[in-house]
Parts: sequence; structure tokens; C-alpha cells
Amino acid sequence: MPELMSPATATATATATIDSDAIARMAPPTSFGKVAVVMGGWSAERDVSLMSGQQVLDALVGAGVDAHAVDAGRDVGEVLVSGRFDRAFLILHGRGGEDGTVQAALELAGIPYTGTGILGSALAMDKVRAKQLCQVAGVPTPLAERTCQFSEAREAYERMAGSVVVKPVSEGSSIGVSVVHEAADLESAWTEANRFGDVLIEAFMPGLEVTAAVLDVPGHGVTSLPLITMRAAGGIYDYDAKYLLDNTEYECPANIPAATAGRLSAYALQVFQALGCQGWGRVDFMLDAAGEPQFIECNTAPGMTSHSLMPMAATCAGIDFTSLCLAILASSSSSVARLSETLAQRVVARDTASEECPV
Repeated sequence: MPELMSPATATATATATIDSDAIARMAPPTSFGKVAVVMGGWSAERDVSLMSGQQVLDALVGAGVDAHAVDAGRDVGEVLVSGRFDRAFLILHGRGGEDGTVQAALELAGIPYTGTGILGSALAMDKVRAKQLCQVAGVPTPLAERTCQFSEAREAYERMAGSVVVKPVSEGSSIGVSVVHEAADLESAWTEANRFGDVLIEAFMPGLEVTAAVLDVPGHGVTSLPLITMRAAGGIYDYDAKYLLDNTEYECPANIPAATAGRLSAYALQVFQALGCQGWGRVDFMLDAAGEPQFIECNTAPGMTSHSLMPMAATCAGIDFTSLCLAILASSSSSVARLSETLAQRVVARDTASEECPV
């Protein structure tokens, strides 16, 4: 397992300069072959995925890429093989598309795809396991417990002795999320979140919500883009605040102390590495009462709608939306190359070990 980056190393990596001109020099749009923009799917985030997918499709087609929309069903691997697609731009959100399921289907089909692989997708989708791994990597995260029954949630709430966030363990886009300040409100919040499976009870952080977009551009490395802070008019950055309302306040770059921003960017890259993420993603944090960053979750296929944070951060870094899409698409080939290289290294290591320690 590679050694995890220290905050100092990660911060240095975060300062790498990538802009639209650098991305334009990577590869001509025609070099990607026939591209499937895989969107929709069957998760609770289907509508967001369709909005994201249309934006990506329009950008790629406008750039001269031979891109086509594919609404993902459970036969997506077969559809892409029969359609003779050369690679896939995965813009699926939530279960099925962001948890390793579709990634596994495309691995079996031998089709390169954008973003994180099977294991990293599954780990990032499970908020409990993601928090556990990131804690081991030295990234602070709020106290939290997985609950399968309401009695467990009540006990977790009592142990935390304060306000909590109640949310599904394996959903995104703030679906099923509630902030509970009074014990009387816990059961209704838990019941809503439990519609989507196991429920996470997490200590509430009172500070700003900050997100770090991460982009891996072949030839330039993994970079943390400018940070964004979000303030929802209703107090909670929920589904409506993210995608439907126009009164959410954003600051990019984030107006926070430079030292805090440096730690956030460093932590984002540590999270990306600890979970085994690839290509692109977004890492979300909350600031605690002392103004210190606390890891909340990692999105391996973040939204690409007109309200989304990934394009906003890229624009602040000098990367327009089309260039962002092309950079993500370019990483589809490099992720496969990295996988092949890793497998080759493992074979060499295994053979060496067999020679040194014969059974």
C-alpha cells in the first residue's frame, strides 16, 4: 500500500497549476473514440444525474467528441459493448452508479470509464467506512454511529449529548438528511433517512460548510481546486438549496484563514488517496466550533449541473466547463493504465516473493 501523503506534501500538490489551455494541449477530441455519457440510472439521485449528464453531453459534443447519451439500466455493460463504445463518461449519482456496481460491469466488459474504480467507489459511498479509513489516515471527522434500528439511534443521540445530523449511510445530494436539535424530532428524522437503508447519526458541526473539488489531469497530477463555502438561506444545504433555489450564497475562493484553507486542501487530497479515488471528485467538510476542518463525505461523481460546485471551483481555477469535461474524460484512459501498471507490479512482487520464499 502506498504511503499516505502528509499535509505538507498534499498542500504542495494542491498548488499545481492547471488551466483550460493546458487541458486543450492534452489530446484532440477525436482521439477519445465513441464515448457513452452514462447518466440517469435507478438511484434516488436519478433526476440530478440526468441534469448533470445533459450538461456534460452538450459540452463534449460541442468540443467535437463523438459522445452519445446512455440512460443506464442494469444491462449497461451489454449496451455499451453492443453499441461499440470506446469509453464511458460516468455521470451517475448515488447507488448503482457511484458505489462500484456499474464500475464492476464496465470492468467485466473491458470498457474504460471515468472516475474511481470498484473498491474506491464502494468505500466512498459508505459514509461510515469512509470516515473510518480517513480517521486512520489522520483526517479529523465528527463522531458518528451507524444505526439499523431506531433504538440504536436514540442511544447514539444520548451519547453525543447535543445536536446531530441524521442521514442515510449510502446516499448523496443531501437526500434524507435532517439536523436534529431536540430529542422529540429524532424519530421522524430517522424514519425519513431509514427509507434509504442504514442511518448515520453524526455529531453536528456548527461552522461553515466547505467543499474541495479534486481533479487529476494526466501529466499534471492530482490537484485540489479552489475551495468553496456554502450558506443556504434556510440554514441547511439540502437538496433544494443545492439544485433548485437561487438564494444559496457561495464564496469561491473561500473567505477563510489561509492556514485553514491549506489544511482543507491537504486533507482533501489525503481523503482522495486513502479511499483509492481516481480522476475527479469532491470532498466535503464542516468547520467545527474552533474553526477546524472535519471530514464529512467524499463524492466520486459529483454533480455537473448549473448549480454544481465542481464546475464552480474549476471556473475559479481558470478551467471552463468544456475543458473540465475533457480533463475528466482524458483520465478514463489513464485510470485503466494505472490499473494495468498496478496489476503488473503485483505480479512482479508475487513472483519475487515466490522466488525468495518458496512454498
